[in-house]
Amino acid sequence: MKPAVKPEPGFTEFVALMASVTCFVAMAIDLMLPALSLIGDDLNVARANDTQLIITTIFLGVAFGQALYGPLSDVIGRKPAIYFGFGVFLIGTLVCLIAGSLEMLLLGRLLQGLGAAGPRIVTIAIIRDKHEGRAMARVLSLVMTVFILVPVIAPIIGQGILMLSGWRMIFIFLLLMALLVLLWFGIRLPETLPAEKRNGFSWERLGSSFKEVLKHRTAMAYVLALGLVFGSFLGFLSSIQQVLQELYQLGAAFPFYFAILAMGVGASNFMNSSLVMRFGMKPLVMGAQLGTAGLSLLALVACFWLGAVPPLWFVMIYFLLLLLGVGLLFGNLNALAMEPFGHIAGMASSCVGVISTLLAVILGMLLGQAYNETPIPLIVGFLILPGLSYLITRWAVARAPACETAKES
Repeated sequence: MKPAVKPEPGFTEFVALMASVTCFVAMAIDLMLPALSLIGDDLNVARANDTQLIITTIFLGVAFGQALYGPLSDVIGRKPAIYFGFGVFLIGTLVCLIAGSLEMLLLGRLLQGLGAAGPRIVTIAIIRDKHEGRAMARVLSLVMTVFILVPVIAPIIGQGILMLSGWRMIFIFLLLMALLVLLWFGIRLPETLPAEKRNGFSWERLGSSFKEVLKHRTAMAYVLALGLVFGSFLGFLSSIQQVLQELYQLGAAFPFYFAILAMGVGASNFMNSSLVMRFGMKPLVMGAQLGTAGLSLLALVACFWLGAVPPLWFVMIYFLLLLLGVGLLFGNLNALAMEPFGHIAGMASSCVGVISTLLAVILGMLLGQAYNETPIPLIVGFLILPGLSYLITRWAVARAPACETAKES
């Protein structure tokens, strides 16, 4: 008698599992937000803006890690690549746990990013293995909904941990969470890339796949557009703790205000899962890019009357509306960039992730370091970067053949 075959996860469980595996970048960031000032004081950080590196360094690790995991998953399979990534993430978390200086903490954060890149990039390849086109965009949007909802609860959890213990306990929480999700993933999800479909490793094939992605001008335009939007969002993540917790003196209430803003991104991602099936990706992307830039222009003009430090209610309404627009961009731009590369999904997801994340890290660092105890740098960043993203997307849409446009949109 043959042993009973375990049923594959249903659609809801698949989305929840992919979101949970992907969430470690967001969780490792947002749990730390309430603790940045405490870490700076405990580790004797000289400049307040330097604590932003605790946020941006993990993305630097993610950017470089993505170059490894996509090709690796094409060769050894999706699940072994994710197992390796979780292992590196756990090592990085242990380094953070015992860090006695900012430099050692940043090393641990870099390792966390290198490890978290595996789950982050390979889950996109897993989704591409099972879905394409609008269906893929729908799944990515739902995954991003859960992924972006992490900031709703993570800072509150982080603040709760700080009320009971020190900031190092946050890393113990991350360790336990990673082990639980890894167990769920290992038990429930079958391998989505069978051995007969895997590519044997060769530098020639690796270079050929990389060149194929880079030479696809339309796809690369979407990658750059994604990097610009992601850069503005990373600048927001880097400095929002200083804006709300310190500039507006919210103190321990900061996680709750941040949760309100995070719900804006989550809500727009959830709505996108339905809207994309009705209207298509490109109209939604271009409308959100224009809306985000236009809203920021209005906010900048309003600051001439309200002052460089406008009232808290104004800042909250602006950021909430802004993030509603931003939430429509991540899943759709990712899907547009990945659409031509189903035959090399792992390599393509790596290339898309590396380029967009490196661009975002550079822009996010510049935007965050421009913080001058006013929200003006963030407003200017959300005017310029999504505006440029719109121009690039418009070029890509105009360049695509009619048949390709109908399929992708």
